[in-house]
Amino acid sequence: MVVKLSKITGGAAVCAAIMGLAACVSTPIPNEKIAVAKAQLQRAEQAGAPEFAPVEMAAARDKLARAEKAAADREAEPANQLAEQADVDARLAEATAQQQRSHKAAMEFDASMQALRTESMRSTQSNQ
Repeated sequence: MVVKLSKITGGAAVCAAIMGLAACVSTPIPNEKIAVAKAQLQRAEQAGAPEFAPVEMAAARDKLARAEKAAADREAEPANQLAEQADVDARLAEATAQQQRSHKAAMEFDASMQALRTESMRSTQSNQ
């Protein structure tokens, strides 16, 4: 009976070790997600996010740096989560920048229209 128990215990230990290794393998280092976050950060920069959405850009850069550090330390799950968060923050920065640029353009357009109206009224009054 003792022999059978040790075989079962040894088999359970081997099984536990294999399951532990499988858990490590199931969460690979998210190099692709980090690359996607980097690309999104570049798009946000090109959209003017450093000027129009500096808080969102800072958050995205910080999370990307932390994701890269976690990946270098072979900490797959934190690297995965941080890369996804960096991507979302960069998307928010890009959208915020685009919205701010659109708002600025609309304000400039309104100012130009007002200047044209004023000039038109001057022209009309001087012709009378």
